[in-house]
Amino acid sequence: MKTLQGIGVSRGIAIGRVHRLAPSELDIRQFQIERKDVLHEVARLNNAFSLVRAELDALRDGVAADAPGEVRAFLDLHRMILDDSMLCDAPRDLVRQKLINAEWALTIQLEQVCRQFESIDDEYFRSRSEDVRQVVERVLKALAGGEAGTLPKLPALRKPEGEAADRVVLVARDLAPADMLHLKDRAGLDLAGFVTELGGATSHTAILARSLGVPAVLGLADVRSAVEEGDLVIVDADEGRLIVQPDAAELDSYRQRVKAAAEARAELRKLKGKIARTRDGIAIELLANIELPGDAREALEAGADGIGLFRTEFLFMNRDRLPDEDEQYEAYAKVARAMKGKPVVIRTLDIGADKVLNEVARDSLGIAAGAPTVESNPALGLRAIRYCLAYPELFLTQLRAILRASSVGTVRILVPMLAHVHEIDSALSFVARAKEQLKERKHKFDARVPVGGMIEVPAAALSLPAFVKRLKFLSIGTNDLIQYTLAIDRADSSVSHLYDHLHPAVLQLISRTIKTGEKSRLPVSVCGEMAGETEVTELLLGLGLKQFSMHPSQILAVKQRVLATSRRSAIQLASRVMRAADPMEIRKALERSAARADSQRAS
Repeated sequence: MKTLQGIGVSRGIAIGRVHRLAPSELDIRQFQIERKDVLHEVARLNNAFSLVRAELDALRDGVAADAPGEVRAFLDLHRMILDDSMLCDAPRDLVRQKLINAEWALTIQLEQVCRQFESIDDEYFRSRSEDVRQVVERVLKALAGGEAGTLPKLPALRKPEGEAADRVVLVARDLAPADMLHLKDRAGLDLAGFVTELGGATSHTAILARSLGVPAVLGLADVRSAVEEGDLVIVDADEGRLIVQPDAAELDSYRQRVKAAAEARAELRKLKGKIARTRDGIAIELLANIELPGDAREALEAGADGIGLFRTEFLFMNRDRLPDEDEQYEAYAKVARAMKGKPVVIRTLDIGADKVLNEVARDSLGIAAGAPTVESNPALGLRAIRYCLAYPELFLTQLRAILRASSVGTVRILVPMLAHVHEIDSALSFVARAKEQLKERKHKFDARVPVGGMIEVPAAALSLPAFVKRLKFLSIGTNDLIQYTLAIDRADSSVSHLYDHLHPAVLQLISRTIKTGEKSRLPVSVCGEMAGETEVTELLLGLGLKQFSMHPSQILAVKQRVLATSRRSAIQLASRVMRAADPMEIRKALERSAARADSQRAS
């Protein structure tokens, strides 16, 4: 028996037999061509892109009506990447200019695009380079003469005589969302889970694994050489662990955990229609974070009380043309309509030097040719509200689109990365100007749309008295608040272990924000990863939080914790925690409290 450690990106445990997928990387031919062969190479590129488009379209058409919203969304994303001129037009230009073969031109352009993504500070957007690579891989397969979506046949896996066939655990270097769909839907394949050498918690493969409920562990370096075809393995996605050839005792222990987890999921599903109230009757709002308009469906299916954070950057990234007002309006209105009167908080564009628009899009903003795409310290550079104020037309266009969407639903505007009072005043003046422009154009909108601000830098948390006079609600972005408070780049592996949401300084800023909002009668939510972590649910309740916004998949587990907690016990826990000086001491207090709650629920 041996154990390998990676990154658990979904919940659950899978037990099955290994099937190793062949390496997806191809030997890329690189050679010069004659001028007379240019048209032939360009035609090969055109044909390969057409084959992949057709394959992705067929996959999307075959998606079941009840499939999670992410399934279509990721296929749409890959289709959009495929049509981006940075990938489909630029390689043709390289063939013509450098007289090189199609494969070589495509890989040159791939590396240029991926470098732009990988320079982004935000982990979610940085990991989008994986999607670009996956799309290009499919085109390279088509260029090599194979079908883009062709996957190897799965052999009959060995099993002890007399036993039923084992489920399959896929082991691969990487696995694109489209490939996962191929395999999950393949007749006769009982897919238990998968592990890959590449990928992380924010990759689309990870997100799709969570939405489909498939246990997965990513980032297991050299896992393909550590397992044999047909090995019995346990994928422990809760702990980010792969156990190879477990002994009888370990196998029995995990089988008991699988049974208990199935029973727990069944109990969670019973909570879907319940209102989230503490044991002593305090109502709590559980909201969803989304990236795509299609995600609203999953939020509703999870029983979300609304959308607490709609990240709009997705509409702007990796495209030549910035979305115009009508395109943005349609995206925002789609979510507002889907939520049927439930609140939808739309965050204005959080983009900047670290989240790079491509060159054509930058040109449309009037950014000088040759201007740096990445600043020396992008986390502290021109981003979010600073970026929007620097490019007024970009900001006004988005504000008009959001305001128009308020005519079909309950919409709120959230401004990110505020640090100065003058930024709030400027943002509010832009909202007022956008309203005047809509009136002139006779567009409908709700004139009373609330404008709130994100508290994600210490300066904002320490300037609250001035902020609450100007804003209608506050949203604590814990991911950035932790990063900026502790001066830790969570994407830097050399210091990421110091990134700790239980650091006393972070908790003091969160507590201060919640209390100030309560005193000023302003709603306060937490919309970072912390909101979906059940280990801190009771603590946040004790600090006075009444709005949690998280990934839809986390809502029922947090609701269960809310229902099992009394406000009184939560306040007592918070009092103990806020006196502690060390994260380890805080963690132990939370574990003791959670154990007591689990014991009470079991009895």
